[in-house]
Amino acid sequence: MTKAAIDLRHYGHDDLPRIRQMLLDVHADAYADQMDDEFTKQFPWLVDHWGGNPNFTCVVAYDSGEPVGFAYGAPATPGREWWREHVDEPPTNATTFSLSELMVRPKWRKTGISERLHNDLLAHRPEALVVLLVDPDHPKVQALYERWGYKKVGHRQPFPDSPNYAVMLLDLHSAAFYQNGYEK
Repeated sequence: MTKAAIDLRHYGHDDLPRIRQMLLDVHADAYADQMDDEFTKQFPWLVDHWGGNPNFTCVVAYDSGEPVGFAYGAPATPGREWWREHVDEPPTNATTFSLSELMVRPKWRKTGISERLHNDLLAHRPEALVVLLVDPDHPKVQALYERWGYKKVGHRQPFPDSPNYAVMLLDLHSAAFYQNGYEK
């Protein structure tokens, strides 16, 4: 498997019926050791929730036609950006893209695919900010996002059975964003 062999494909809301099972299959492989966890079992609902947004966007990485990872999300509803409760002064331009999922199957981890998926998903977003949640039980994942320019701004538990996630925010117009290989 080489970096050049990875093909990134874009999908939207209308594609969800065609890619839904593939997303579930990649998730099942990525979380094979946690499939008995009640929150992990909710992933199909999360896919439907996010995919139901008319502005849903998804990037899937394929290695020789095999799906190996994906990233998806959707723009936040203007004025209802839930991350605002974690900052003293929201930026003037608070348009936000919510990055819901970024996952890579175990065999393809530590190959740069997650960064490629992330960068490709966000490369041409019109929003000023990106928000995501990171399970604090995975400090290496949080550190990865910090290297990509995200800042931890608080904690949030979106569901009673979910972890108390770290809330992370990225300014898409920051110099750090472009230094990490993003395109304007």
